[in-house]
Amino acid sequence: MTARTEGKSTSEARARLLDTATRIFYAEGIHSVGVDRIIAEAKVTRATLYRHFKGKDELILAYLQQADHGIRGQVAAIRAQGLPAADTVRAVARSIADGIQSPGFRGCAFLNAAAEYPDPAHPVHQAVLAHRQWFLETATQLMEDAGRTPADVNGRHFVMLRDGAMAAGCLFDPTLICATFLGGIEGLLHTGTAPTPEPNSPAPLAT
Repeated sequence: MTARTEGKSTSEARARLLDTATRIFYAEGIHSVGVDRIIAEAKVTRATLYRHFKGKDELILAYLQQADHGIRGQVAAIRAQGLPAADTVRAVARSIADGIQSPGFRGCAFLNAAAEYPDPAHPVHQAVLAHRQWFLETATQLMEDAGRTPADVNGRHFVMLRDGAMAAGCLFDPTLICATFLGGIEGLLHTGTAPTPEPNSPAPLAT
């Protein structure tokens, strides 16, 4: 076997491991899946797994990193289209809605991982926080570009609407959830200025 062929085989084995872990982690949860099952379904040896990943935690981090890169790439592709700022916000929101309505949707991979790894010091939790910080900063910038002020408040509203849609999208009718989510984003764009909450003010009562 040449070095080039061996390298290709090694790369393929790693990709197969990561693809298998991604499919099972997302569909069934992280804690419920052991490395033995991943090895069996990826059709590799245990030695191959540990050649590429130090352990299950490193495989989980690679799974989240892959999801992070996918979302960043999706947003970057939308921004590269050169749409008017408000339409860029709409397009990003629509891409989220499309994901919610896709087959096999099981919620947000990052929120799901945070629920399984609640310790803020754990590397998995830290990876979730890093992704969410990027998304918040991105949403804030999109709102600022669209002239919606204060941008930080509108950015947080966007993230909260997205989180709610992601959580509800696998529990109720995704079409209805997405219509509600997109309507909320449209409301932010039309309102122009989100209310700034007063420090320590009581939450409004539900009606």
